[in-house]
Amino acid sequence: MSTRIVVVGGGTAGARLAQRLPVTLLGEEPHAPYNRVLLADVLAGRYGPEVIALPGTREPARLGVRAVRIDRAARTVECADGSLVGYDRLVLATGSAPVLPPLRGLRGTEPPSGVHPFRTLDDCLALRALVRPGTRAVVVGGGLLGVSAARALAALGAGVVLTQQGEHLMESQLDRTSSALLQEHLEARGVEVHTECRVSGLRRHRGAVTAVELADGYVLDADVVILACGVRPRVALARDAGLEVRRGVVVDDELRTSDPYVHAIGDCAEHRDRVYGLAGPALDQADVLAELLTAEAEAEALGGTGSGSGTGRGPGSPAAPRYTGTRALTRLTLAGPAADTIDTLGTLDTLGPLDLATFGETTPTPGDDVVQLTDATRRAYRKVVVRGDRLVGGVLLGDLASVGTLARTWEGDEALPEDAPLLHLLTHDGGS
Repeated sequence: MSTRIVVVGGGTAGARLAQRLPVTLLGEEPHAPYNRVLLADVLAGRYGPEVIALPGTREPARLGVRAVRIDRAARTVECADGSLVGYDRLVLATGSAPVLPPLRGLRGTEPPSGVHPFRTLDDCLALRALVRPGTRAVVVGGGLLGVSAARALAALGAGVVLTQQGEHLMESQLDRTSSALLQEHLEARGVEVHTECRVSGLRRHRGAVTAVELADGYVLDADVVILACGVRPRVALARDAGLEVRRGVVVDDELRTSDPYVHAIGDCAEHRDRVYGLAGPALDQADVLAELLTAEAEAEALGGTGSGSGTGRGPGSPAAPRYTGTRALTRLTLAGPAADTIDTLGTLDTLGPLDLATFGETTPTPGDDVVQLTDATRRAYRKVVVRGDRLVGGVLLGDLASVGTLARTWEGDEALPEDAPLLHLLTHDGGS
């Protein structure tokens, strides 16, 4: 392929594209691309950093290189080291950055020693160096990242307090029943959980964190504080270059930005008003873009006019690949996934023998049918939401034997059999 393709970002999406095409990959982190989904396992000591490395790229990546400016007229990327990298096609895969809450003791200053986000391998390694048995750790945020970090720290012997501002853990994915079971599982492993609990500030002494202040005046002593308050798309590079940005970098079905020579994929991309922030869609977008760029190169080799031509198999042609969206299921494997895969269902591995999966709409609307089974002895919970003849969402905890069939039915938007009782959806074959 003679087209010069430059990819900014060495995360899931950027690495996948670089595995499929010969590109120049600019990775801001000094580490080779790795599976971010498994960071909790590195923190817990289950895996070494080398185990979570992703498959190698087709061309050597430039690591530890931060892109600071895009010159769209000259089609160059300027890096922090002063180098310029020219491109024919630019792909932004800049990912997302942790949200840092506006806490007293954090705003406008360097974070106190011992305060860390939980997003990168360096974050993970820094925490590993700090935590010992008996370390007092407070995790701020009860979403997927916070739950993951809390249990990993508990596995290291730390005394962990998990604070969640919302009414229950993992509000975006779980209903109250499954969240309560997850909380019980965490507490059984030594994690102290506080919901409806707002953190207002940090205390420090000689530059190091000493405590977390809650809005109700309660104080939690802390040697380590982990900020797991969510993430937002990294769009500064795109915005400064004049590309259209809303929540993320706006792309069309060809994953093309407002500049026809620039694409965006992964956590930083906003497609049809949606930012996914999950591994599955990032991989899908990278695969579609690889096919599209290959098709463009083939069309140009056959005499096509390239980008925007609408001829042959180039952009604008009905034959060109399209990305129309991904229906991604979140799976939390609390026991130990294969370390060499990125599970498109999402993976959290820190809690011992407990599995949990969620997909679609877990909160029913008026007129929906809901089927749920609870097995208190086995701490298993299964629930599906059906709208008309379609499966629209579900939660499974403790027993995922039927998750494969349910996921295929949901992802394929398949009509349910008319004569099958809905209860069969929760059998081990998912009603198939």
